[in-house]
Amino acid sequence: MNLGKRILRHPVVQRLLGRAAAGYLRLVRATNRFEVQAGTAGTGDADGWIGAQVPLIAGMWHGQHIMMPFMRRPRDRVATIISKNPDGNINTIALEHLGVRVIRASGARGRDRATDARAKGGAEGLRAMLRALKAGESVAFSADVPKVSRRCDAGILTLARFSGRPIVPAAVVTSRHLRFKSWDRACLGLPFGRGAVVLGDPIYVARDCAGEEFEALRRHLEAEMNRVHARAYALVGRADRAALYRSAPAAAAAPVGDPA
Repeated sequence: MNLGKRILRHPVVQRLLGRAAAGYLRLVRATNRFEVQAGTAGTGDADGWIGAQVPLIAGMWHGQHIMMPFMRRPRDRVATIISKNPDGNINTIALEHLGVRVIRASGARGRDRATDARAKGGAEGLRAMLRALKAGESVAFSADVPKVSRRCDAGILTLARFSGRPIVPAAVVTSRHLRFKSWDRACLGLPFGRGAVVLGDPIYVARDCAGEEFEALRRHLEAEMNRVHARAYALVGRADRAALYRSAPAAAAAPVGDPA
């Protein structure tokens, strides 16, 4: 391990960086004028609409996850999952300072959830999220396949099927932001602009959903995820540039800021 990585993994350094990240995100939240739309009808009572769905599963794309704490209302209990890799410690500290409970475990990934989840630790994460939902916590969960941007994965549908709770496609964007050249085209909001939170209609997955019905629902969720992101960017007067990089190879360029 090189010196730079050792420094970044020092607990004191990680605590400082995590707190700084949380402070920065609070600044972004406070200095952007956010508009919230809930459901395809765009109801004016977004607060009441959200309250009727909780506990819910907030579906997010990789790359947009940095902004997701902004959709949390002060009274909401929200959990999310971050891998046990030491590189996730800073994100964990930042999220906890923003009121999000972090579950340290692997998510349920792979094509065959019944097999791959056990092999890769995904079953542990799935059980933890099921417990959170049962306890009344909403869960924020990445909807796409790792390293394949905006290709909906079956993991989030499996969580909905076993929990009985709805998936709510969610997008949080700002008019001023940095776009990184990572595989997921991660986006970080900047202060002093406009923001939008767009939530799609809830999607339920029946316990016996399988086969072609399950695949059709997966495609429907993928389309809804793209729709809410396109709508959110339209509200702030910007194009959804990350959509152009859908299915970009994992060997993307290093994450250098790209003002968008």
